[in-house]
Amino acid sequence: MKITTWNVNSVRTRESHVADFLSREQPDLLLLQEIKCEEHQFPAMKFAELGYKSAISGQKSYNGVAILHRADVRINHRKLPYMSETDSHARYIEAHLDGVTVGNLYLPNGNSGGDAGYAYKLEWMASLRAHAAAMLEADQDFILAGDYNVCPTDADYAPGALPKTDALVRPETRASFNALIWLGLTDALRALYPNQTLYSFWDYQAGAWDRDIGLRIDHALLSPRIAERLTGVTIHKGERAKTQPSDHVPVSVFLD
Repeated sequence: MKITTWNVNSVRTRESHVADFLSREQPDLLLLQEIKCEEHQFPAMKFAELGYKSAISGQKSYNGVAILHRADVRINHRKLPYMSETDSHARYIEAHLDGVTVGNLYLPNGNSGGDAGYAYKLEWMASLRAHAAAMLEADQDFILAGDYNVCPTDADYAPGALPKTDALVRPETRASFNALIWLGLTDALRALYPNQTLYSFWDYQAGAWDRDIGLRIDHALLSPRIAERLTGVTIHKGERAKTQPSDHVPVSVFLD
């Protein structure tokens, strides 16, 4: 099974890139974040021509997540369980396929909105941990993948790319990420490449791409039995070199 996560930073702007990726790479599931559109605006017909159905949780102009799938899936959730009922952000969608639950997430950045914006990030992470813990308690096999907006360690961002006060690297953020790992989850990329410098995001500003000033913020966390099936992780870095690219690149996880 090949599962790919990709923050496309507007699916309508990046429609041709996504279609090209589907044709070339043919993942079983493509998890898209920051689609920035409502469901009726999503280019589902274009992807259907390539053999992919679309499950969407959209929002006008902001956020939004979608799962493109070839085989039929069961959609479990279109909102993160344990979050407040008043939360209107489209940041989570979850599917079940071949005995595996796949959560596609777009975690809040936390740098906007002052203290309230950062508190929302931590609330979201706490809800994600609660959901993961509940799935483990129910003996479910799962993968939680997407844009976490977290650099787990200093090795996950280029020197000087972020100040220590940035929400992506603050101690509370890292503690919340570690709380997920301590449940017994596996960071797929670090399980296979524990020491390599690998990034999945390069800002549009300050020549970050040309200078390789990147961040690793797109992650896949695996439950124990899924971690045993892990055979590979690929960061599709070449996507960032294309015309009008997203600032993120796809990350594929391979399971036997």
